[in-house]
Amino acid sequence: MNYLLRILALSVAVMLISWLLPGVYIYDYGDAIIVAFLLGILNTFLKPILVVLTIPITIITFGLFLLVINALMVSLVSRWVSGFYVDGFGYAILFSILYSFVSYLLKPQDSVKLKN
Repeated sequence: MNYLLRILALSVAVMLISWLLPGVYIYDYGDAIIVAFLLGILNTFLKPILVVLTIPITIITFGLFLLVINALMVSLVSRWVSGFYVDGFGYAILFSILYSFVSYLLKPQDSVKLKN
């Protein structure tokens, strides 16, 4: 149930980000749900593989190459979903930064328990 609510909240974020960025277009809320779902699947399965394969370049760029990986996944999803379009790689990077920030805010945080 929490996963479904997270996907719905992220789809609202996709809609808002497309409203904020002039180079990102989303046709309707159904497409936003599909985009959020596909990005979640790619972040779960494909991103860890890409991160491991690109460790040397990620270290050289002090982790900034992870933005490129995220932008590539956004570009991939924009090719798969006909109602989602990203104008270029720069907008894909901006979209991935904003989407990652919202995703981080929606992730359940572990609370620190203090011992007496």
